[in-house]
Parts: sequence; structure tokens; C-alpha cells
Amino acid sequence: MKVKITGLLLLCSVVMGMAQQKKWTLEECVLYAVENNLTVEQYELDLENAKIDESDAIGALLPNLNGSVSASANTGLALDPTTNNLVSATIFSASGNMTSSVTLFDGLRNYNRIERAKLNGIANQYRLDDIKDDIKLNVANAYLQVLSNKESLKVFKAQLAVTEQDLKRTKELVESGVVARGDLLEIEATAAGQEQQIINAQNLILISKLNLAQLLSITDYENFDIADEEFDIPPSDILNNSAKIIFDTALTFRNDIKMALSGVELAQKDLEIAKGAKYPTIDAFINYNTRYSDQNNDPFTGEKIPFKDQLYINDGISYGAQMSIPIFNGWSVRNNIKRSQIGVDLAQIEYERTKLQLETDVNQAYVDVTSFYKAYEAAQKTLEARSLAYQYSKERFDVGLMNAFDFSQAQARVDNAEAEVIRTKYDYIFRLKILEFYFGIPISLE
Repeated sequence: MKVKITGLLLLCSVVMGMAQQKKWTLEECVLYAVENNLTVEQYELDLENAKIDESDAIGALLPNLNGSVSASANTGLALDPTTNNLVSATIFSASGNMTSSVTLFDGLRNYNRIERAKLNGIANQYRLDDIKDDIKLNVANAYLQVLSNKESLKVFKAQLAVTEQDLKRTKELVESGVVARGDLLEIEATAAGQEQQIINAQNLILISKLNLAQLLSITDYENFDIADEEFDIPPSDILNNSAKIIFDTALTFRNDIKMALSGVELAQKDLEIAKGAKYPTIDAFINYNTRYSDQNNDPFTGEKIPFKDQLYINDGISYGAQMSIPIFNGWSVRNNIKRSQIGVDLAQIEYERTKLQLETDVNQAYVDVTSFYKAYEAAQKTLEARSLAYQYSKERFDVGLMNAFDFSQAQARVDNAEAEVIRTKYDYIFRLKILEFYFGIPISLE
């Protein structure tokens, strides 16, 4: 038994350890965020409300059916509800009725409300999908920020390792009298500065992981981490397409465009509903009713008629139809039509504005991809030049031809160049993913 318990505890600890050591890929983060983000959950509930509104609109076309019962007692002179005779007695009476009515015509407003409810459901779906698109881009940006900070940390640690070698070499040079002791202090100061850079980089990693975890609605920040991978510039032929082609493609599938277009359709349906109020409304109804009185006696025998028999004897059916014709209502119908027409114009303007914004975003993304790649290439060239200059400075420092301050400045320039390469690389990758996203390419670092 003890062996089984020990084995079970060991298995649980292994499982918990594996769970804690999970490394999230970008695709896993995007998928998890879309499924668990609080904003997504909120808009999913809005979509459920839209479906309920559609059910309400359909139900308005169906006949309604309502029943009622009542009972009362009267003492003294009272009207017998079954005979309509005045009697001076204590009367107990009861009645019941059931009524059904249906709207036959209302200027097609109920029909248009159904169509509007359907359009509203589609619009809410587009809005939900648009929110998911924004979350995907935000997650990708946050994920790349963590990668950038992690890569910076690796560079800072590698730089410190090089400086520690230089520190060791400088101590030897000081002992041999090649360089002054002040040079050793300068190298020690450089090492201390790099240690501070490492601490700052570790803090930036924690903050960026926290931001990513919040986007994913993950509260276990301590055990959350992403996959330890280094990403080079991903291959892409997106720039083989012009910005105009990318924009035209985005118009066919972007959810913000579909949402804006559905807004126009909703406004047009509101206008049709408002115009329907100009027409007559025709309703039909049917009513079944019956009643009972304890004073209702058989005229031949004088005996009280039983409750069940009275319900049958005293029942009745009424039915009919009515028409309501709008003649004058303080210009409310006319004004509602005007408001709805303005709503159509506003929705059309919003649709055009959304298209214009998309075109601006696509062109900006297109320019960003080109400019950020050039910045990345320039940063690489700068790093190459700074590295060569550093090697030359190191050779001079090792033989005492350069002081420690100038040598540390050469190393600092290399450090800055390496940091700039990392920054421009991930800036370019993110801009590239934005442009590809506008072209319908899913977010991936492969």
C-alpha cells in the first residue's frame, strides 16, 4: 500500500512539474487567448442576446394565447352574471375566458424586424470575429516582445562573459605593468554596468510575460513562460503584391469591413420598419368565455344547476378583426422616417470611413515592412562595423596602446549595436505579420 501511495505521489509530482514547465508557442497563445479572453466572452454573450432578439421577432408573428379566471362574492342586491337578473342574496360567481389574437398586417414591420434581427446577429458575429483579430495581433506583439527581451538577455549575458575575460586579461596586464591599475577599475565598472543591464533585462522579461499572460487571462504568472526559441527573419513574398492588391484582398474578408457594411444594412432595415408605421394595422382575435353562479337554478325543477353544467350552458365565443389607421400623430411617424434615413446616411459614411481607414492601415503596414527591414539591415551593418572596431580596439588595449575608457566605449558601441539589431529584427517581424494578416495569412512564426 505504501509503495502504491508513493508511486501515486511521484506521478502527481511529475505531472505537476510538467504542467509548470509548459512552454507556450505563439500559435498556442493565440488560440488560448481567443477562447479565454474576457472581452471575447463579453461579445459572445452579446451574440447570444442577438439570437434571443431574433427569436422575439419571430414570436411577434405568431398568434398569442392568454387565459384568465376570476371568482367573487356579493352580498345584498347584485347582478347575477349568468342571468343578468338583479337578486338580493349572497352570490358566489366565477368566470373564465381564453383569448387569442394575431396581427395580420402592420406595414410589414414584424417581417422587417425579423430580417433586422437576423442582420443584427450577423453583425454581432462580425464584431466578435473582429475583436478576435485584434486579440491575435495584440498577442503576437506581446509574444514577440517577450522573445525580444529574452534574446536581449542572452546578448547581455554573452557580453558580460566577454567582459569577464577582458577583466581577467586586464588583471594580468596590470600585474605585468603593461597597463595602469586605473584601466582595471574601468573594466570593472563596465562589468558592473553589464550586470545591471542583465537585471533590467530580467525585469523586462517578467513584465512582458505578465502582459502576455494577462491577454491570455492566465493568473499563474510565476509558472507561465513561452517556448525558448530563437527566430530568424521569416521568409515572405508578401511584398511581391502591391499595397493596392493587399487592400483589395482585405476588403473581401476583413471583419471590420463586413461589420461596417452590415451596419448599413441594419440602418436600411430600420428605415423600412419606420416607413411601415404609415400603413394601417389589422388584428384578428377570438375569445372563449364561460361563467358560473351559485344562484343559477333550473327553471323547471328549481334545483341548483351543477358547476360543470353551468360552464357548458353559459359559455360563448366571440371573434372579429379590427383595423387601426394612422391619420395624425404629431408628425412622429414622419420624424422617425427622417431619423432612420439619417441613420442610413451615417452608416454609409461609417462604412466608407472604415474602408478608408483600412486602406490607410494597409499602406502604412506596407511602408513599415519596407522601412523596418531597411532599418534591420542597417543595424546589422552597424553591428558588423562596430564588432570589427571592437576587435581592433581590443588588440590595441591588450598591448597597452589604448586606455580602458576608450576600450570600454568601443565595447559599449558594440553592445548598443547588438541591442539595436534585436529591436529592429522583432519590429520588422511584427510589421511583417501585420501586413500578412491583412492579406489573409494566419499569424505564425514559421
